[in-house]
Amino acid sequence: MSKLIYLDNSATTFPKPEEVYRFMDEFYRNHGVNPGRSGFDAAIETEEMVTETRKLLTSLFNGDDPDRLTFSYNASDTLNMLLQGLSEKGDHVVTTMLEHNSVLRPLYHLEMDGTINVTHVPFDSHGYIDPDDIKKAIKKNTKMVVVNHSSNVIGTIQPLTEIGKICKDAGVYFVVDSSQSAGAIPIDMKAMGIDALAFTGHKCLMGPTGIGGSYVMDGVPVKGTRFGGTGVRSAVKTHLEAFPYRLECGTLNLVGVAGLNAGVKWVLDQGMENLHKQEMALWDKLRLGIQSIPGVVTYCAEDSKNQNPVLCFNVNGFEAGDVGTMLDVDFDIACRTGLHCAPKVHELLNTVDIHGAVRLSIGPFNTEDHINMAIEAVKDVASIKNQ
Repeated sequence: MSKLIYLDNSATTFPKPEEVYRFMDEFYRNHGVNPGRSGFDAAIETEEMVTETRKLLTSLFNGDDPDRLTFSYNASDTLNMLLQGLSEKGDHVVTTMLEHNSVLRPLYHLEMDGTINVTHVPFDSHGYIDPDDIKKAIKKNTKMVVVNHSSNVIGTIQPLTEIGKICKDAGVYFVVDSSQSAGAIPIDMKAMGIDALAFTGHKCLMGPTGIGGSYVMDGVPVKGTRFGGTGVRSAVKTHLEAFPYRLECGTLNLVGVAGLNAGVKWVLDQGMENLHKQEMALWDKLRLGIQSIPGVVTYCAEDSKNQNPVLCFNVNGFEAGDVGTMLDVDFDIACRTGLHCAPKVHELLNTVDIHGAVRLSIGPFNTEDHINMAIEAVKDVASIKNQ
């Protein structure tokens, strides 16, 4: 493992900061009891950590009420709750061709069941959504617009503020998938006009897998779609409508919340802007190096403006999967190949028929040496077809 050059940070950041590992272990050993269910000291202290984490994330997203910050397994879990909880029969939903299957599949199932109709807005040749295309797609029965803040395939960061204003003017709800941006790019829900935000903890927030959640603005009528224990008002037959209980039931992933707590604090201590600047400097070096190799094609990677450190490419004459295997076996480089759970992105990139692309994604623990070795590795792979 020590030799591994890990360039799959869009899947999950790895490694995590030492502070995250340490706090998860220490907290769970000393406070691994059920919060909110009992009045003894350890349970109270555990609930205090959960509340602190709600407050940290509420502040990070510029929300007002920490109770409206709810926890789930991940962004996919959250998006299922938000999209199903907002949809009613006859609604129309606008989304984009940049979306991950965590948005595409819940919407498809709702459409297949006859609940909603969906419009998918394309992105341009540079990888960006034109807000005017969102505006044109909105109909009288449009309930919400769902947009991926930053693509997990091409890394482009979308103009949320402009889209949010269009949604507000049209009186439709604006739902944002921040899986690739929360912890990397500032998110101000008020300034951006976001009504409901889905996030995951194991990517740029530097937490563990199995923890994510949402922030839902006051007045957004998300219905609960799962029911069970809350630890309070147990005699009430129906699940509680108040937040956070509306979108939470049963015992929380406590060790996950602890890891997320430590991850958010680490990001804030390092400085989100500093981390992003460092990663984008490496990305630019990687981009220029890869693009200089004969026979290599990159996608939507013209410059570093409004971009996250994600680079997708193909080597002419090779299947993406074969390139990934060679990078792994011959060079100890971990990457991701295929359609990246975002098939409509690859439709517009014209990479479906060649089974997707190779993705390299940079994280805070990557170095210039990693980038140099990745460039040389791709150069060696590409040279095989030129021999």
